[in-house]
Amino acid sequence: MQAPETIHTRSEDRALLNAAVCEAGRIALTYYQTELKTWMKGGDDIVTEADIAVNDQLQKSLAFARPAYGWLSEESKDDARRLSCDRVWVVDPIDGTRAFARGHPHFTISVALVEAGRPVLAALFNPATDEFFEAEAAAGSLLNGKPIKVGKRSAIEGARMAAFAPMFKHPAWPAPWPEMEFIERNSVAYRIALFACDAADAAIALNSKNDWDLAAADLILHEAGGQLTSHDGKLLIYNRELPRHRSLLAAGPDLYRPLFDRVGALKLPNA
Repeated sequence: MQAPETIHTRSEDRALLNAAVCEAGRIALTYYQTELKTWMKGGDDIVTEADIAVNDQLQKSLAFARPAYGWLSEESKDDARRLSCDRVWVVDPIDGTRAFARGHPHFTISVALVEAGRPVLAALFNPATDEFFEAEAAAGSLLNGKPIKVGKRSAIEGARMAAFAPMFKHPAWPAPWPEMEFIERNSVAYRIALFACDAADAAIALNSKNDWDLAAADLILHEAGGQLTSHDGKLLIYNRELPRHRSLLAAGPDLYRPLFDRVGALKLPNA
């Protein structure tokens, strides 16, 4: 007779998640700013031996401890079993691999626990800068143990935009964008986290992103009082058969609408 599945509380999962991501950060630092083995996968995506080492550690710490939970990671073969699981770990072992490989401190380890299509726990760690972001649904967001909130900016002009600056100079825009300060980070999750702690005011990407790029940062931002949707205003749903999203728009409650008015009607290719 098969043993009944152990039911774990949210607090137990949170403790497990935070400990695993802290350990992953320690492992990542042993490779950081060293001579790394790197290779290319699927076109121009780079992967390093550190990505694999961190992924292996997270899988041992999380998937093995919660065998009933699904697993979706950038560096693991996709297992369709996740689609029938109530809870799924969504993992990017190193988000911002190019920055990591160049020895730049603009990368994160990003892990979320997803239930019913939405993240309920999140941990996002930049071990190079010692920034540990965490969030729990309906319980707020923290940076290194202290509560964080998004800023209250409402004007686009002068905003600190975490995005690819040349995109806003494209001639196809019907009206020029106001002057903004651009914050570029190779890790999209890190861009969103900076916005969650009021180190930036908004983030926009009009190219496709994967579940593992966004799930943890999504919860951290929402619990800090911000909004994150696709560019056309749709809530992001995770752990679908195709775990991809065609765009993102992230802003505080007062800045979201002015930005949506500029990008919401754009016609983009499907993810």
